Amino acid sequence: MAVIGVLTEPTPPTWWKANRHKVYGTGGLLIGYLVGTHLHGAPDPQPQHPRPSHTTPAPTLPSAHRTHTPA
Repeated sequence: MAVIGVLTEPTPPTWWKANRHKVYGTGGLLIGYLVGTHLHGAPDPQPQHPRPSHTTPAPTLPSAHRTHTPA
């Protein structure tokens, strides 16, 4: 019977490979917290000034109803 290969245990992963998901998760939460607390959202909308309602235009011909007296 011939020996084809020797089975060995694989090398354990490095610290980075074992813990990088924790580092990225913690970093992402920290960045999200900083962005959420230090950046303000869109500014409050300015109040709309009242617009004039739809009216009929003033007559172009002089009428008998004048609001001022000629000087």
